Amino acid sequence: MFKGFKKKLIKVRKGKIFCRIKGDGPPLLLLHGYPQTHLMWHKTAPELSKYFTIVAADLRGYGDSFVLKSDKKHKNYSKREMAKDMVQLMEKLGFKKFFVAGHDRGGRVAHRMARDHRKKILALSILDICPTLDMYEKTDMKFAKGYFHWFFLIQPAPLPEKMIIANPKNWLKSRFNRSPERGFGNIEKEYLRSFKQTKRIYASCEDYRAAATIDLEHDQKDRNKKLNIPIQVLWGKKGVVGKQFNSVKIWKKYTTKKVYGAEINSEHFIPEERPKQTIKHLKNFFLKHV
Repeated sequence: MFKGFKKKLIKVRKGKIFCRIKGDGPPLLLLHGYPQTHLMWHKTAPELSKYFTIVAADLRGYGDSFVLKSDKKHKNYSKREMAKDMVQLMEKLGFKKFFVAGHDRGGRVAHRMARDHRKKILALSILDICPTLDMYEKTDMKFAKGYFHWFFLIQPAPLPEKMIIANPKNWLKSRFNRSPERGFGNIEKEYLRSFKQTKRIYASCEDYRAAATIDLEHDQKDRNKKLNIPIQVLWGKKGVVGKQFNSVKIWKKYTTKKVYGAEINSEHFIPEERPKQTIKHLKNFFLKHV
């Protein structure tokens, strides 16, 4: 797993970001989702490193990256702040411009990064999300039942934290059981190793609280400011996003360039459920825009 990758702990503005790096092609930053870490790319990063310089990073609050105490506005876990970490990480590694692919929470950070750092991001691949603002605005009973954790995790601290800390293993299983074919294997133990830490449970809740407050404020202000880069959208046919949202149509509202879309025969955790398809789509999309 991640054979030949170098482990690095890189100092950014507010703490240290953990990442793994390998390759000598165009730089490609890979961002994970909830409740995972950079390890979600273990089936795809090695092959992609043959074509790109892969940087697989842990977002602030997750994995082995730094954790901050937040405030009433949840600013420290806004996607704006999390995006700054990743831009600084890539700059420290010597990359002024780069590609980025993000799954789940990582996709939301990647989207904000592309908005706030327009000259840095060459092309963007989003896995199994639509923009946060659109998803909240289209919330109905069906969506709320499928994504109940959104509305649980945004409750004021320490309610969700205490409930998760009581049995973090079962909580992780409840999230992962959305994808019966996920094929995580022993990786689940690694996800639990970091996630069961009280400070990281708090940080992940703050991530969601920020998404329902300060992130929406930022998104509303930028709603009519289109990106000028190509976007790829991959979604799981069996998941909530695939069943309830027209991803390509929605993402087309956010860029002046072409939106490439592909439906994957999977649930939510696409890179681990369908690694070969993920590799194919990411490789073809980003090499097209070198």
